[in-house]
Parts: sequence; C-alpha cells; structure tokens
Amino acid sequence: MQHTTNRVSFAGIARTLTVCALILSALHSSAKPAQPRIRVLIVDGFSNHDWRQTTKLLRGILEPSGLFTVAVSTAPETAAASGWDQWRPRFENYDVVIQTCNDIGGGPQWPRPVQLAFEKFVQNGGGGLVFHSGNNAFPNWPTYNRMIGIGWRNKDQGVAITLDNHERIVRIASGKGEGTGHDGRGEVLVRRLGDDPIHRGMPRSWRTPMLEIYYYARGPAKSIRVLSYGYDQHTRMNWPLEWTVRFGRGRVYSSTFGHVWKGDVQPASLRCADEQTLLLRTLQWLAKREITVPVPPDFPTAAATSIRGEIAIPEKTQ
Repeated sequence: MQHTTNRVSFAGIARTLTVCALILSALHSSAKPAQPRIRVLIVDGFSNHDWRQTTKLLRGILEPSGLFTVAVSTAPETAAASGWDQWRPRFENYDVVIQTCNDIGGGPQWPRPVQLAFEKFVQNGGGGLVFHSGNNAFPNWPTYNRMIGIGWRNKDQGVAITLDNHERIVRIASGKGEGTGHDGRGEVLVRRLGDDPIHRGMPRSWRTPMLEIYYYARGPAKSIRVLSYGYDQHTRMNWPLEWTVRFGRGRVYSSTFGHVWKGDVQPASLRCADEQTLLLRTLQWLAKREITVPVPPDFPTAAATSIRGEIAIPEKTQ
C-alpha cells in the first residue's frame, strides 16, 4: 500500500501572507481618523433682518450634521445698551466665525478692540462666513471692506464687479453706474464658475428660491474670486451671488443666499437643499478641512428648486 504525504507549500503560505498584509495595509490607510468637529461662532445681536430667527435656523442646519460645535456671541442690540465694555468675543477659540450683524438704519458699530480682534483672527488663518445681511454692514470699517471684497455700498465706495455674456469679469469704476441694490426676491438660476472645491460635483446651474441679486455691490475687490452669478432683470446684467476673498492667511466667503426677513417663519431661503449643502461645504472650506459633505440626491437642477421640510430649531439658545 502506497502512502502519500500532504506537503505544505511554503511558497503558497508566503503568497497568502503577502496578500493579507496588502489588504490590512489598504484598510489601515483608508480608515482615516475622525477629524475633530469644526468650531463655529455665530456673531449676532443687531440687524435690519431677523437675526434671532437667522441664528436659530443656522444652528438647526449645522448641529444635526455632527460636523460642528456651534456657539453664539450676541452683541448689545443698540449703541446705548449696556454691556459693550464686556462684549469681547474670543474669535481665536474658533475655526470659523459666521458674521450676521448689520448696522443699516443706525445700528451700532463693533467696538474697536472687537474689530481688531476679528481682523487678527482672519489675518492669522481664521475663516469668516459673512452671512447675507452681514455683507451690508460696516461701510466705514476699511479692513472689513477689504475682507468682504464687495458689499452693499454707495456708488462712490469702490469697484463693482459684473460678468459679461462670456463669463468674463468686468470691473466698473467707483462712481460709475449705481449704488448697490436689488430688484426684489425670487427664484433665480444660479450659474457657477469654474470648479471651486465648494461647488465640486454640483451641476453647472441650478434654481434657488427667495434669492436677492445684489447689483453694483462695491468695495476694494482685491484677492476676490467669484464663485457663481445670476442675471438681474432690473439692470439686465450678470452679478456675483457668491465670492471669496483671501485675507492674510485666512479665507472669507460672502453670498446673497440665506435671506430671513422679519416675520419669516421657516423660509425657503434656508430650507432649500442647495443653501443647506453650501453652508456645510463652505464651513469645511473656510476651516481648511477636506470637503466631505456630498452633493445630495435632492440637490436642485436647472429646471426646478428643491425645498426640504422644516428645520428643527434647537431648544437651547446658546
């Protein structure tokens, strides 16, 4: 009777171990450690818009994402109110500041120490999201004008930017044309330029509700990049809807999205899928993080807007 022996193939074992090692290495490299949450500070307290409702809605969008920790610093509401000597936001403790204050109609100014602290924060690498009416604020603060690039200003307060029919930037000199304005609110076809990281993966154009197109927004317009634009019926011209400015080592983003007027309840301007997606992705970009928020299936198209359900308002106020 002939006996056979099962011989172990050392070459086979070596090949198996090599494959296992490669798989483990790939799994290890793809499993990136979870990044800490982005620290966001909302600065509010006064505006010709509904700043209380704005803050609640912003927190209702940001906090459920799990990507951010959100704090609020509320300035005294009027110049005569007490507390200005104590109001000193610690910008340096955050990655991004959302600025919603607006002094149109005689509102107060930030104290000079707060202005200087905000300038230093952005200069040293912080991110600033100038939210809707915040872009209208502080026309007599020169460094703020530089940080936002262009804003709601009179016709003698700097350069205006428009886009021709070939999407080329055209600069309009100070004093030429009109002061900043808008022709009501309504559904707008947003057209994006280039392939900025904030917009990457989004359609080239989409419809958004309740949007104001600022015509003749003005300012120094230095180190500015226009991300998207819309066509205004009043002037029959194309105007920026979103733009960014590099200031020192920091980044600033402004847009006309997110209008919340007094009396607005759950406005479509913040329930639309595009603005909610833009907010999350913009904050990641401002914090110099990898943009991980995907473009959702319900993102609007060039044919139709996409309005989501009501935003859950957080119970806590701070």
